[in-house]
Formats: sequence, C-alpha cells, structure tokens
Amino acid sequence: MTEPRSRVLIVEDEAAMRRFLRTSLTSHGYEALEAATAAEGIVLATQYAPELVLLDLGLPDRDGLEVTKELRQWSTAPIIVLSARGREDDKVQALDGGADDYLTKPFGMNELLARVRVALRHAARVRAPAEPVMRIGPLVLDQPRHEARVRGELVHFTPIEYRLLVLLAKNAGRHVDAQVDPARRVGPGRHVADALPARLHDAPAPQARARPRAAAAPRQRAGRGLSLARSRSRRRGRSDGARREVSSGHRNQSKNATV
Repeated sequence: MTEPRSRVLIVEDEAAMRRFLRTSLTSHGYEALEAATAAEGIVLATQYAPELVLLDLGLPDRDGLEVTKELRQWSTAPIIVLSARGREDDKVQALDGGADDYLTKPFGMNELLARVRVALRHAARVRAPAEPVMRIGPLVLDQPRHEARVRGELVHFTPIEYRLLVLLAKNAGRHVDAQVDPARRVGPGRHVADALPARLHDAPAPQARARPRAAAAPRQRAGRGLSLARSRSRRRGRSDGARREVSSGHRNQSKNATV
C-alpha cells in the first residue's frame, strides 16, 4: 500500500506566492490545499485536517495571528508562519500565539522544505499512537491507516469524525464530559456527536455473520458530553465485551446507538 502523502494547507492571499508554494510542495510529494483568506483557511483546516499549515500574517479579512490562535483551540498541526514582517516582536507574538516556526519573506524554498520536514517529524513523534490498532468489541480502529471497521466492514468517516472516535476509544468506558469539550479538540463549531452513533450503527452487517443488531432506544442521561461505553448483558448479569455504545449528550440529553 502506498504511504499517504502529508497534507499541507497554504493560507496566503498572493496568488503568485500560493502557486509557487503549491508547485514546490507537490513536486516534493506533498498534497497541497490553498486558501486566499483566513475564513477559507479555517474551513479547509476543519474539513481536511492538514498535517501542517503554512500561514501568511497579512491576510485580507483577518490578521494571521488571530488565525493561529483560533487553530490552536482545536488543532495540533504544526504552523509555519511565512511573513514579510521581520520585526522581533512580530516573531515573538506569532510563536507565543501557537506558531511552531517563523520564516521571513523572501526565503529560499530549500530552507522552507527543510523546516517542513522538521515540523512534520516532530509532530509525528508527538502523535505516534501507543496502540496503533485499537479493538473495542466489533469496532476496530487502525490509526496508521486512519481506518475504522465495524464487524469487519470499512466505515468511512471525515477526518474530524475519525479523530473524535479515536478520542472516545482512548477513553472507552468513561464519559468525556463537556468540561473537557472533545468537540473543540477536533474542530470549531462541529457537532458530530449526533451523527457519530448512527454512522457506527448503520455499518453494513455481513450476510454470513450473526443477524444485525437493533439500535438502542434513546435514553436520558445527566450531563453533557460523549462516551464509548461498555454495555452489560441483562440476561447473565455480566459484561458483554462484544457490545459497546456510543452516546452523545446535549443539554442534559443523550442519544445512544449500539455498535
């Protein structure tokens, strides 16, 4: 299987500079996304979860420093600032605001590529999963491949949904309270909690296997948040490792779906 290319988001208002960066990155094996404004950059970062962001500070709709702070509320992707602002104060503000590196224009492409490699290498060490493959009942999460399977069938999730599912799997059996606010870790303003249970439950069941299970009835649950909770067998009064629930709560209500 071919290794996935690292996805780099370019947030730059100058078309010539975007074209130059895109051409250089793609010729070196990276996948490039382009945004001409801060608003477009936030949307692309939310939808595609890039591994790295190249960010200009002088954007037409918002200052790049504000974009850096907003991205840092939910994304851990390295941010390399590319700016004509060469003052020390500007660099300090950007780095303190969440940027990982700062390169002053004009710059050499070889130097930028070297900084990109370093940033991606450091990020890979930080996010290297302790358990590359997690198994929770019928749910299997293959983190290196970013794949999720339910009862052996591949289920497609958006990058935001997949990261939320991994977060829940790492906290299986525990309620992730709204105080932690897992939605902020995976994207701004995204309410995937309502869709995630249905996506898992609706995974096709192979014909040759056991009969498909019915969805669990919605129930009331105190508090807000999410959980990938272990259900228990009522017949024998013991834990059934093959049954799990994904539950979501909003305004002291929860929706549950059995996987």
